[in-house]
Amino acid sequence: MTMMLRAVLIAASLLTTALIIRKIRQSKAQIEDSVFWVFVAAVLIIFSVFPKTADILSRLAGTYSTSNFIFLFIIFLLMVKVFSLTLRVSQLEAKQRELVQKMALNEKEREEEQNEKPADK
Repeated sequence: MTMMLRAVLIAASLLTTALIIRKIRQSKAQIEDSVFWVFVAAVLIIFSVFPKTADILSRLAGTYSTSNFIFLFIIFLLMVKVFSLTLRVSQLEAKQRELVQKMALNEKEREEEQNEKPADK
């Protein structure tokens, strides 16, 4: 792994971590969601500080170079994150649909109650 790649990985990791902490402090990101990004930044720092780890994993994965392995690894992690977000969005859409249906039923019941009151008088 070249020194330039190591420097870029460390810089990107530190910037990512700083951005995550800033967003958490501003209450724009939840801690649970940010753990993933802190994990990714930590892995990149580990690969940068201990390049032999990335070299060994690169050989085990069968990639031609360490940088290709790191890109492949990050792409894999991002695909896992996208899949988990897709699941979360699907769950939220189902909950939203259920809430809208309940609200519509409550609205209909209120309208029926209001229509019955004048008829009783």
